[in-house]
Amino acid sequence: MDFDDQLRRYFGTADLTVVHPEALAAGTERMRVDLGLETNRGRRFALWSLLYMLGAAPDLDVAFEDTAERDAARDFMDMIDRSEGG
Repeated sequence: MDFDDQLRRYFGTADLTVVHPEALAAGTERMRVDLGLETNRGRRFALWSLLYMLGAAPDLDVAFEDTAERDAARDFMDMIDRSEGG
């Protein structure tokens, strides 16, 4: 999954600075629905990761049944937090 392609799919643009708040909320909700329906582990992780970066990801125990996937998500969260200086 290409990051810019996902932004265009859910928000109509790869530039989130031009997305109106209502469109951001609607795109985020569509992503959450798609996350719930997605069966491919890689695509699920990519969707969850984008939702995390947008501050809208579901809790790890809800998003991932597998312990290894939850651990990978925690590692991703730590990496993002470190890159943001948090």
